Amino acid sequence: MRMLDHLSIQCEDFARSSAFYDAVLAPVGGKRILDFGAVIGYGTDFPCFWIGPLTTGGSNREVHIAFTSPSRVAVDEFVSIATGLGLEVLHAPRVWPEYHEHYYGGFVRDPDGNNVEAVCHTPT
Repeated sequence: MRMLDHLSIQCEDFARSSAFYDAVLAPVGGKRILDFGAVIGYGTDFPCFWIGPLTTGGSNREVHIAFTSPSRVAVDEFVSIATGLGLEVLHAPRVWPEYHEHYYGGFVRDPDGNNVEAVCHTPT
């Protein structure tokens, strides 16, 4: 099992960055798998690396990191622990059918302001 599910970064010049990743990922087998216009997901079999436009500023840009979870219960626990530590819940755990029918994720803000997710890809 993978611990890291996917990684998303923000880009100052989205058009330039998408052209760059289109080119440099091709030799290693990466390609656009999902393209929502404002964000692009790259990977080999599923989108594991995402880029999007810069929407936050400052010297420490927010990043999104998703960790693979073995179950939906574990996703719930992840969010519960973060809440117990006083951290902000960005999105309570739920199914996100726009990604796929079994995508169950919960999102929290880490102490540095990053968007950190636990995700389960199975129905339970």
